[in-house]
Amino acid sequence: MYDLIIIGGGPAAAGAAVYAGRKLLSTLVVTKDFQGQSFVSPDIRNWIGEVSISGMDLSEKLEEHVRNQPGVTVKNDEQVNRIEKTADGYQVKSDKDSYTSRTVIVASGGRRKKLQVPGEEELDGLGVAYCATCDAPLFEDEDVAVIGAGNSALETVIDLSSYARKIYVITRGERLKGDPVNRRKVEDLPEDRLTLITNATVQAIQGEKQVEGLRYYDKSAREEKTIEVTGVFVAIGSVPNSGMVGQLVDMNTSGEIIVDHKTGLTSDSNIGAAGDVTDDPFKQNNIAVAGGIRAALSLYSRLLDMKKYSPCSEPEDCDESA
Repeated sequence: MYDLIIIGGGPAAAGAAVYAGRKLLSTLVVTKDFQGQSFVSPDIRNWIGEVSISGMDLSEKLEEHVRNQPGVTVKNDEQVNRIEKTADGYQVKSDKDSYTSRTVIVASGGRRKKLQVPGEEELDGLGVAYCATCDAPLFEDEDVAVIGAGNSALETVIDLSSYARKIYVITRGERLKGDPVNRRKVEDLPEDRLTLITNATVQAIQGEKQVEGLRYYDKSAREEKTIEVTGVFVAIGSVPNSGMVGQLVDMNTSGEIIVDHKTGLTSDSNIGAAGDVTDDPFKQNNIAVAGGIRAALSLYSRLLDMKKYSPCSEPEDCDESA
């Protein structure tokens, strides 16, 4: 029986595994791969400590760091299908084997909702993007399209407004949705910088080696039209990979695992969760790593039956001049 099983291979899982290894916990990492959602990004500029790094290089560095931790075993190319509670811990079942552990961290990430149109997969990372926080700076002074009408799309437009020359927003309905504050920020953009295309469905993303344009069907005019853009941001939401948890922990209506953001633990205090599978609103690599570390340290304290206190929790231990 392991002390800890970590499910996933992205930044959240890597952060948890490194800290579990440093605490000398008997740890198993079960993952399909170490790629994560940023794997296709050619130029990540917000990973702290790296001015620029590709998603592939980041994934390789994370995997190397995990594999060099004492007491950490990695089972690669395995898909976890279910977690079951047992009398003395948990049984984690994959498509290849079954493992037992006293505690679990779910860091299985999420997957972006996709348009499922020609050109999307072929040009992923070559102008097709799903995260404006990550990739907006790559499109400075360029014309881009944002697909969607909810908060994901609105936040994407707001992020892009500092960089892009022209933003086309394409929605299936007749108006923007999302929070009024976000809508107001988008609608306040100058007309020469923002064009709202409503009642439209994307038909294809065009380009050979990179995005060159987008073809859509105008339902009002009943005809196909084309716009020239070098970037297409798909912002129609994401889906957390939380199905294997079943009914063991509380989730919100979107299927995100609800965590205590102070401890990284779930409604079952022997199960932690981190990264895009949780209800953390900021789906970012750096934040995912921190979440994984928090969950690992919290479970380490639980395994030792030890309560963790802040260094300044006792007045005599606190430097009041700080």
